[in-house]
Amino acid sequence: MIKAAGAVLWRDADGDVEVAVVHRQRYDDWSLPKGKLDRGETIPACVAREVLEETGYSCVLGRFLQQTSYKVKNDTKTVDYYAAEAVSGDFAANDEVDELRWLPVAEASSLLTYEHDRVVLAEFDRLPADLLLVLLVRHAKAGKRSEWDGDDDLRPLSGAGWKQASALRTLLPLWSPARVHTAPRVRCADTVLGVAEDLAVVMVEEPRLSEEGYWPDPEAGLVRLLEVAAQEGRAVVSSQGGVIPSVVQALAELGGLRLSEIPCKKGSTWVLAFTRPFGTWSTSDSPSRWPTLVSAHYLASPLPRP
Repeated sequence: MIKAAGAVLWRDADGDVEVAVVHRQRYDDWSLPKGKLDRGETIPACVAREVLEETGYSCVLGRFLQQTSYKVKNDTKTVDYYAAEAVSGDFAANDEVDELRWLPVAEASSLLTYEHDRVVLAEFDRLPADLLLVLLVRHAKAGKRSEWDGDDDLRPLSGAGWKQASALRTLLPLWSPARVHTAPRVRCADTVLGVAEDLAVVMVEEPRLSEEGYWPDPEAGLVRLLEVAAQEGRAVVSSQGGVIPSVVQALAELGGLRLSEIPCKKGSTWVLAFTRPFGTWSTSDSPSRWPTLVSAHYLASPLPRP
């Protein structure tokens, strides 16, 4: 199995969306930027690296689009695609790509050589490019409850948990979060502490998103997450395994998404993308004007696959 990753790289062009299509001289084809994973690399990190190497642009990841699969000689190649916004840089011809064109989606689709690239581009075009985004993280591994004599709120991360937290410190910035929220648990806060330190922000405690704060009034917890999503700048939210599946399920039902399962391993992340409400928004508005979940993608671990 050959693992690769790529992106629909987009930019705002005076209110219109343009996407990048690259010409690879080796194959004489027009494609979306992509490439194989390096050893010890996560899929999201591969996306950002390959975009930079092939196009010269640094990017911020958005929602997951889809995975394509096709045969390469006697092997199968899978490519995971994300939406990615170009934020800086410029194209220069290189060993892999000799031309890049910024085009409206319809023109880009006509230029692409491969049908699977056109399918990915159509999925990108199905929703607005500029969506709200929340990175909903389950706290990393903590020491066993049976081996901790103190207040459970203070139960710390284990060695494996700190390793996961360190990996999240590298992974989550690929989506360029601006805020960090956490359930009031030491293990929840420490899981995203490094992200908050790197952003130089103070973590906001979210009692409604702890297990004992959520279950007496799940609707209030759900509304609080929507409030967090609607604020300016993307958010990291660290919570617990007794909360996250219920929140994701409820948001999916409200948005009309069908999720076959809602896993929630320690150290995992749900990348949740929402439509933007029109104008100013508050919880007193009709639910029809609330941010609506339109994409939910699960990252089981911040660590690279073996």
